[in-house]
Amino acid sequence: MQKNDLTSLLQEQIQSAFINDVALNICAGNSKSFYGRTASGETLDLSGHRGIIHYAPEELVITARSGTLLSDIELALAEQQQMLAFEPPCFADSATLGGTVATGLSGPRRPYTGSVRDFVLGMKIINGKSEVLKFGGEVMKNVAGYDVTRLQTGALGTMGVLLDISLKVLPRPAAELTLVSPLTLNEAHTRMLGWLSQPLPISAIAWFNDQLYVRLSGQPLVVDSVKSQLDGQLLEEDTTWWQELRDHQLEFFQTDQPLWRISLPATAPELSLAGEWLYEWSGALRWLRSDVAEVEIRHIVAEAGGHATLFRGGDRDTEIFHPLNPVMAQLQHKIKKSFDPKGILNPGRMYASS
Repeated sequence: MQKNDLTSLLQEQIQSAFINDVALNICAGNSKSFYGRTASGETLDLSGHRGIIHYAPEELVITARSGTLLSDIELALAEQQQMLAFEPPCFADSATLGGTVATGLSGPRRPYTGSVRDFVLGMKIINGKSEVLKFGGEVMKNVAGYDVTRLQTGALGTMGVLLDISLKVLPRPAAELTLVSPLTLNEAHTRMLGWLSQPLPISAIAWFNDQLYVRLSGQPLVVDSVKSQLDGQLLEEDTTWWQELRDHQLEFFQTDQPLWRISLPATAPELSLAGEWLYEWSGALRWLRSDVAEVEIRHIVAEAGGHATLFRGGDRDTEIFHPLNPVMAQLQHKIKKSFDPKGILNPGRMYASS
């Protein structure tokens, strides 16, 4: 089947759903089906909409269909010594480009190179009226008006079915290594914050189980020089370790307890919440395994200037994401309605009301 034929079939299914008020559950690899509220509706399968459309290594740009396996994209980039700089989590071999962009999740490198939203150059989507729309392109440039590519990134398919996506890519570092130091949380957090004000080639930081991990990336001479300035033992097989952190394969994540993803200012102090903690992003991203009540977690996190997402476990029919204030909730509802007037695309996947 030709790709444009598949697009036409997707349009027909969406048009039928629009006419008959049928909810659609957008999916492809299902590697992140656990994320967000419980999915419902008739399946709209994008797994067959795959393939790299255009890759220009010299321009640092790749365009692929949303059902393309993330592993296929990363393999093509690796052959040219390039990478997706936001280090996207996979969680399973079936992870796709569309799911990566729809969830908007980034990995350990995110604070030091940028988020997935920063690297999306353009996309083609189908809206809730079965119209094919194209936004952006394959170059970085300033444009007037609303940046719809950023709006669609992280929207969990509630504002459009992602078809084709263009991304900026970056060269792989010439050298990379990881140092490990035994430190308490307070000692590690102090050291993390101290590093923020220094011109260090840091590409990832994590703390858990009283161990601080810091990854250095860049030119060999620079990495070697900084290595001699910092404390810590060299971590063997460090690439595997960071992949296991990224994809939640570490022992910390193997739990039946609710897992919370907490975003805070890096300078926020340790929170008075019982449970097991893992810090990333110099303390700006904190994972919490805890049985503490949702309302208490969100209250304490909000008081510290952050927001909390129930990432795994717990009640998936409750509000998974931090509740929006009334003004933001109304704005989101209006934007959702402009792309999906009848609310048929992944209804309720983000919030019960949208």
